[in-house]
Amino acid sequence: MGISLKDISTRAPQEFDKSDIKKKTAGILEELNDLQNLLYAESKHAILVILQGMDASGKDGVIRNVFGKLNPQGVHVHSFKVPTEEELSHDFLWRVHRVAPAKGMIQIFNRSHYEDILVTRVHQLIDDATAKMRMKAINHFEELLTVHNNTSILKFYLHVSPEEQQQRLQERIDNPMKQWKYNAKDFEEAKRWHAYMNVYEEAFDKCNDIPWTIVPADQNWYKEYIIADAMLTTLKSLDMKYPGLAR
Repeated sequence: MGISLKDISTRAPQEFDKSDIKKKTAGILEELNDLQNLLYAESKHAILVILQGMDASGKDGVIRNVFGKLNPQGVHVHSFKVPTEEELSHDFLWRVHRVAPAKGMIQIFNRSHYEDILVTRVHQLIDDATAKMRMKAINHFEELLTVHNNTSILKFYLHVSPEEQQQRLQERIDNPMKQWKYNAKDFEEAKRWHAYMNVYEEAFDKCNDIPWTIVPADQNWYKEYIIADAMLTTLKSLDMKYPGLAR
C-alpha cells in the first residue's frame, strides 16, 4: 500500500519539546561539520540531498539552517527552475546529471528531477505514459549514481499543511523582509493542492528504490532536526577515515 499524505501529520509528535530538540540539533550540526570535513578529505563518497515540497514548505530554510553551518567548500546547492531552451533540447535528465555530486562533495537539489514528473503532470505538459517512462529513467539514474559513483542519496519531502502554506505565503505579502520571495503564481499553484498530492504520492510509490523521508514541516525546528539527524546517520554509516601521508 502506498503513502497517503493526508494520513501523515505535518507537525512534531506532542511529546517532543521544542527547546530540547533545538539543543539536539545544535549538537548534531557540530558532528556534521566534522564528518563533512572527513567526507571531503577522504573523497571516496558523495552525498546527494533532494529537497522537494510545495511552495513555502521551507526548502530554503533547511539549506540555510542545516547545511549553512558546514564548510562551503564541500557543499553545493543547485536550484532547479523552469528549463531553459537549451535544457529542453536535451533529455530531461541532462541538466540534472551535469550537477550530480563529485566524490567528497555534498550536493543539495532545491527541487530536482522530480519536477519533471510533478509539475509537468499537474499542468498536463506530459501524458501518463511519458511520466511512467520518466519514473523508470529516474530509478536507473539514481541507481547509476549510487552504484557507480558511491553516492548516498537522501530524498526529503517537506510535508507542510495547506493551512500553514497559506499563512507563509501571506507573510510574503505582509512582512517587508520576505516580500522579495513573493510570487503571485504561488497562490495559483496552491489551488492545485490535491493534484500535486496525487502526483507526489505516485512518485513516492514508483520511485522508492531509494526511499523517501516524509518530513513534517509545519514547525521548522522539527523539520531541521529530522533532516540533520538523517544526514548524521548517513555520514556515520560510511565508515570514513582520513587519508594518511602519500607514499
